[in-house]
Amino acid sequence: MTIPGIEVPDDLGMDGPAARAVTPDGDVLLLVSGGSPAARAAAYAQDDDLTCVMEITDVAPVSVPQRIRGRAWVAGWLTPVRGGDRAASAALLAQHHPVGELLGLGDALQPDSAAGPHGRTAAWTLLRLEVGEACVDDLWGADGVEPDDFAQATPDPLAPHEAELLQHLHAAHSDQVRGLCALLGERSSTVCTRGPAIPVALDRFGLRVRFTDDADQPFDARFDFPEPVRSVSELRRAMHALFEAAAD
Repeated sequence: MTIPGIEVPDDLGMDGPAARAVTPDGDVLLLVSGGSPAARAAAYAQDDDLTCVMEITDVAPVSVPQRIRGRAWVAGWLTPVRGGDRAASAALLAQHHPVGELLGLGDALQPDSAAGPHGRTAAWTLLRLEVGEACVDDLWGADGVEPDDFAQATPDPLAPHEAELLQHLHAAHSDQVRGLCALLGERSSTVCTRGPAIPVALDRFGLRVRFTDDADQPFDARFDFPEPVRSVSELRRAMHALFEAAAD
């Protein structure tokens, strides 16, 4: 996270959120170390506006060159979560994260966890980022996201399983994944000539596979499902349909 006017090196990422979740209103809840720059700045700012930019890097869960699939930036105003909002915020975080990531949540719920200049520094602090704007930059370009659209977006049902599913496809179905190249038509003769075909991204809309072209350069192809899938069982049927179409 970046707060204008506060520049503290964090090469190891120790000051980043241990857990985060989005509220129904579109705010981002963050569980951060009480000694982090974000927690200290929010405590000192009191009711003043504290602008903040959170950068999110999407890294492929499989071993490939150029593993970064995209980046997103969420900018807005940062405040401590106070009073009666803490319990509801903690419950929402607990729904989205394993227990191991929330070991500091009890401390963050203490009344003085957002202590100001004269209070003690808690081990953990709950913060709220009110979203003002967002931007996504990936293989298909950069685009802005309005706060209302951000609030209305729903998590992809495959997101919790993506890493495991991609690794399974690569280990157990590598020949079938490579066979999807047949769906690229005339381009298949130039983009599927070398190296393995590696599945690098999966969501409810389709599968992204990385091939290597005849110039030894990576080439990503997107294979869309006939309709968005809502579960792993529907994904199996969608994948079988893709494999069958490629084999015809």
